[in-house]
Amino acid sequence: MLRKSGIQALKALLELAQAPAQWRSAQELAEAQQLPAAMVEQVLLRLRRADVLEARRGRNGGYRLARPARQIVLTEVLAAAAAAPAAGAAGLSEPENQPGDQVTAALEKRLARSLTQVLSQLTLEDLLFDLRSAEASLEDDGGLILG
Repeated sequence: MLRKSGIQALKALLELAQAPAQWRSAQELAEAQQLPAAMVEQVLLRLRRADVLEARRGRNGGYRLARPARQIVLTEVLAAAAAAPAAGAAGLSEPENQPGDQVTAALEKRLARSLTQVLSQLTLEDLLFDLRSAEASLEDDGGLILG
């Protein structure tokens, strides 16, 4: 469902969202994700162009969120990372003359619209909560986070 660039973008943003005021280099983020720095840098540049991230050069530079995680919607992130199909987008099969083909093509369009609708309601903050819950569940006491 999600392309590799979309997953990389979300993972990098989750790293940044854990300490939103801190500037992090592309190299740090790449190491945290165990990915090539050049690949992560490309995703970060796309997110900066989309005003999801701020960038600063220099020794204390790097990247950080341009606004609070609750204001960063997943459709925005995935579109910037070129990872999400737009509703009714290309890649869906064209209806054929057979009724079954028309039904399956209509289903694909419905699914694309539903996916876009769900992603437009989720924010980076929602994923950050999920991340913290997943981390807590790995703790020895079986951690529990109530939201």
